[in-house]
Amino acid sequence: MSMGFDKETFKKSVIYNVKNVFRKTIDEATPEQAFQAVAYAVKDVIIDEWIATHKEYEKQDAKTLYYLSMEFLMGRALGNNIINIMALPEVKEVLDELGFDLNAIEDQEPDPALGNGGLGRLAACFLDSLATLGYPAYGCGIRYRYGMFKQKIENGYQMEVPDDWLKNGYPFEVRRAEYATEVKFGGYVRTVWENGREHFVQEGYQSVRAVPYDMPIVGYGNNVVNTLRIWDAEAINTFSLDSFDKGDYQKAVEQENLAKTIVEVLYPNDNHYAGKELRLKQQYFFISASVQRAVKKYMEKHEDIHKFFEKTVFQLNDTHPTVAVPELMRILLDEFNLTWDEAWAVTTKTCAYTNHTIMSEALEKWPIELFSRLLPRIYQIVEEINRRFVSRFSRCIRATRIRSARWPSFTTDRCAWQTSDRRIFCQRRCKAAHRDLKKQGAADFYEMMPQKFNNKTNGITRDVSCFTATRCSEWVTERSGSEWITDLPISPSAVRG
Repeated sequence: MSMGFDKETFKKSVIYNVKNVFRKTIDEATPEQAFQAVAYAVKDVIIDEWIATHKEYEKQDAKTLYYLSMEFLMGRALGNNIINIMALPEVKEVLDELGFDLNAIEDQEPDPALGNGGLGRLAACFLDSLATLGYPAYGCGIRYRYGMFKQKIENGYQMEVPDDWLKNGYPFEVRRAEYATEVKFGGYVRTVWENGREHFVQEGYQSVRAVPYDMPIVGYGNNVVNTLRIWDAEAINTFSLDSFDKGDYQKAVEQENLAKTIVEVLYPNDNHYAGKELRLKQQYFFISASVQRAVKKYMEKHEDIHKFFEKTVFQLNDTHPTVAVPELMRILLDEFNLTWDEAWAVTTKTCAYTNHTIMSEALEKWPIELFSRLLPRIYQIVEEINRRFVSRFSRCIRATRIRSARWPSFTTDRCAWQTSDRRIFCQRRCKAAHRDLKKQGAADFYEMMPQKFNNKTNGITRDVSCFTATRCSEWVTERSGSEWITDLPISPSAVRG
């Protein structure tokens, strides 16, 4: 058994949680209350190793991956965490003694639907694998109030209804207000000269406070616990008493409404201007918060920002997080006063990009008027990235096509393609799709930089192979040992009988 799991201690913890949280005895607890009590007890088992894991990373001064993704379709955590601390039989025994069924308790857990499908599930699988393999890693995303909507049938028609997964609280998350940071939107950029150098200052902006909530990502049987960090948005000035006293009630809560809107729902409809603006706000919100925090964390133990890439890597999961490129450039240029070439050298060695599809409708585009108004400094940096890139490769075979890159819209995937220096582009689909990417979707880039293109495929997690098919997995383990759980491609001959 891992993590020092003790049945009696766990049993006492469940009973205590029912009493302390709900003021009930264990026999009075509802199924939902039982879930909360069990989840907090499992979290209590995990949390010491969670702390120890990050202390060990700090001691080793380990290089850290930040997996930046608009989606994380994690699924229910209770069963997966029990499997990964290798305590499934013991937990079942304790709950049987208390008069509960683990399956019934699991059904009470809300699904933190922070993703919509394949993209989010890929991210979840990678986080699970990174923890199981012992790699220091954070997942970074948004704490959506309403993620993937519930569906029901009314009068023969499919209806979508909000899935309020946070209405009763979520026991596996921890609010980390000490790491809150400010994210700015709009305004204008003022140029100032200091010591013969040009500096840029954003003024007249609106801003929100990004507050992180951490969830544990438990490695399988290895005492490693990594972190999924999802950002919530809060108003910096929550309520204007002056506006309220003047009768302008809408103005009084304007800042609070701005913050709430950003994290309200996964993928707002973007077939209208307001939807496009909100989606771009969402993307910049969690990216700016994540990149700012990563830089601050690095500077807590290091002095030379030029070596940032030696301890940090950003993996951009599809087009949504690609504003991380100009955001890191902004921080290096405007806050650390690096020259363009110095900042670019750091950025290109820090960022890597995952491409998922070459379908044009999936490659995000933004009207320049919207992008430049909402993110004025970021837009300046993107323009300069493109100008220098076109100039650098103007003598290439297909330079005329690349020179046409300045369209009346900004494509976020193009920004990522131009950025990576020694990092590779990953295409997780089949080899045929990867071939199409090289021949069609990014042919110009492949012709100039073929070494950057690389194909990757994701797998499945243990909650699929060990829990949903428990009897089958037990049968395989009896005949081949337990190595297959973390090394799935075992030889068929290894399974006896």
